[in-house]
Amino acid sequence: MSILQIHQTYKDWRGCFSFTNSVWGDITLQQSPYEVKRPGETVRISCVTSGYEMTSYPINWIRQKRGKSLEWIGWINTDTAVPTYADSFKSRFSFTQDVSSSTQFLQISSLSTEDSAVYFCARETQ
Repeated sequence: MSILQIHQTYKDWRGCFSFTNSVWGDITLQQSPYEVKRPGETVRISCVTSGYEMTSYPINWIRQKRGKSLEWIGWINTDTAVPTYADSFKSRFSFTQDVSSSTQFLQISSLSTEDSAVYFCARETQ
């Protein structure tokens, strides 16, 4: 889970990112540490996978804004590195991967307050 908060403090916009880990048995998805960002900047959230062969299962990216339901951002076919995005996320969101480090990335460019949310990476089960 990755928490992105963008707020105004002393006439200064900041985006705060904090991240936690998810573990299912021996399978682990570990996300990026805390960062600070401002509107207009770019953030790259990492999701390090372990306990399985990363290229065997697609990775989905999901977000949840405060008080709202989950929003599916899209998924990446980890075998081919081909991403698929929900229509509303096609312009500023991108998925990449580094197979050698078993890491998935979600990059969001031109950050705005509308990007404030909890971000999740999730492995498909089959």
